[in-house]
Amino acid sequence: MLKAELRKKYMQKRKALSCDEAFLLSEKIFQNFITYFKPQAGQKVHIFVPIEKFTEIDTSIFIDYFLVQNIHVLVPKIVGDKLITIEIFKDTAFEANSWGILEPVSNEDSGENHFHYVITPLLYCDRKGNRVGYGKGFYDGLFQSLSSETKKIGVNYFDPDEYIDDVWENDIPLDYLVTATEVLSFLSGLE
Repeated sequence: MLKAELRKKYMQKRKALSCDEAFLLSEKIFQNFITYFKPQAGQKVHIFVPIEKFTEIDTSIFIDYFLVQNIHVLVPKIVGDKLITIEIFKDTAFEANSWGILEPVSNEDSGENHFHYVITPLLYCDRKGNRVGYGKGFYDGLFQSLSSETKKIGVNYFDPDEYIDDVWENDIPLDYLVTATEVLSFLSGLE
């Protein structure tokens, strides 16, 4: 299927989830992530803050765990047409931007590009690690700036069951996909 078709289909599937279903699936995804990757104190994780109106994975579960475990948490913020990265702490102040998305009040870019994990929002990911996002290209830009050791990890409610037909040559695939039922690696034994 084409990205535009997949974007529409999976946005509808996501909106059909009840709040309870979305939370239970988010908890399973979190548990699969923790069990598989075993994040450690001192590591750096770039993770998105969920957009509630889009029924995104509830990453607050991840963020709370990381902060308690002394794992550095960095989140994206859009300033102008650029995605910057801000480190957050238990007392970080957030505010809703013009789209209603919670972001840190601070505009101080950490300049960090070496993370252990980048947990990536998406609408769909196929079995080759190709992803469909919202079409703005912010994460493609972030992926280009990352150190080669960073693990790019998508999280999704839905298992991949169809291929993306219009993958572009500049698209950067994910290294892993974590769903409520499995963790898929796209690294072909290079781990």
